[in-house]
Amino acid sequence: MAKLSIRDIDLANKRLFIRVDFNVPLTEDGSTITDDTRIVATLPTILYALKNKAKVILASHLGRPKGKVNPKYSLRPVAARLSELLATELGTAVKVGFAPDCIGEAANEMASHLEAGQVLLLENLRYHAEEEANDPGFSKALASLADLYVNDAFGSAHRAHASTEGITHFLSPSVAGLLMEKEITYLGKALEAPEKPFVAIIGGSKISGKIDVIDNLLDKVNTLVIVGGMAYTFQRALGVTTGKSLVEEDKIEMAKAALDKAKAKGVNLLLPVDNILADAFSADANTQPWDTSVNFPEDWQGLDIGPKSIVAIEAVVATARTIVWNGPAGVFEFPRFAVGTNAIAKAVASNKAAISIIGGGDSVSAINKAGYADQVTHISTGGGASLEFLEGKKLPGVEALTEK
Repeated sequence: MAKLSIRDIDLANKRLFIRVDFNVPLTEDGSTITDDTRIVATLPTILYALKNKAKVILASHLGRPKGKVNPKYSLRPVAARLSELLATELGTAVKVGFAPDCIGEAANEMASHLEAGQVLLLENLRYHAEEEANDPGFSKALASLADLYVNDAFGSAHRAHASTEGITHFLSPSVAGLLMEKEITYLGKALEAPEKPFVAIIGGSKISGKIDVIDNLLDKVNTLVIVGGMAYTFQRALGVTTGKSLVEEDKIEMAKAALDKAKAKGVNLLLPVDNILADAFSADANTQPWDTSVNFPEDWQGLDIGPKSIVAIEAVVATARTIVWNGPAGVFEFPRFAVGTNAIAKAVASNKAAISIIGGGDSVSAINKAGYADQVTHISTGGGASLEFLEGKKLPGVEALTEK
């Protein structure tokens, strides 16, 4: 990795401003965390800092409070959960201090009295509109709390905000946390020097959100598998009617261009050869398998890939040495139409010889649900950030870090 990491600097007695991603789901009233995956993901960085005698200041956004204080989006429950998780890891009681604001007198006071091995969590950064505006004055106020900056929030790295980009102008060095380092290493290797054969599986409902990803990957992969709702736009590009299936009419030409590029590059672009059609968008709809080379019945729609498609995908995944998967193969929220997605999850997890990288909320959710999370190489924590990385874009939060 070309950027400095937390491993590269002396942390002893330094106040460390760590930008984390604690944007966790909460109950409607904001009192209870319903999924602590994002907190757990950044524990290695926090524990590393504590073991190296740093004074740890944590900052995150939560939800969209739109620049105003809203108790529903308070990070206070996160401080309590983090205390429990750290106590379990360290085998001793850990109190995570909580500052009622992320800047100002109380935050300054609490940060200045931190001792080595102590942790302080600041209140929601987005209670201030200046955070998303990347305001220099706000960035400077955040920086004044600490001696060094660590970014461990890959999920926010595609945003040039005060806590991800602005603050780096006032704190040096600015380094990657262990989670950020892992993300950059795995995604970077997949794009820059992948072990071949390189297979990418891109799914989800719409081609519009992923056309740049498809375009960038066509320069790098051996096989590109297209599944999910976006596959029907490709089928239309091949001249097959698709009934009531999800199709972006204005993206059919883009799909044609991608098919042409794949042909010119010698990339195997694999589309579903069969689908499971339903007579309604419903968990208990009537279904029938359908060959995709034949026009769909007018009132039916594709909600999953069929068994022949699964066999074809399993075959290419089995021989891969690098696998990137982003997006489900069907409407996997309905168990009857989760068969294709679950089959992909199993196929990816079964290939122990490959580096496998899963990105995007739905794919991550699918691999967790199917129980294969511990059998893949890397699960990306950044939805939008990992997509932009796969598009070949530079991420402001990564670019801003100090070069090695």
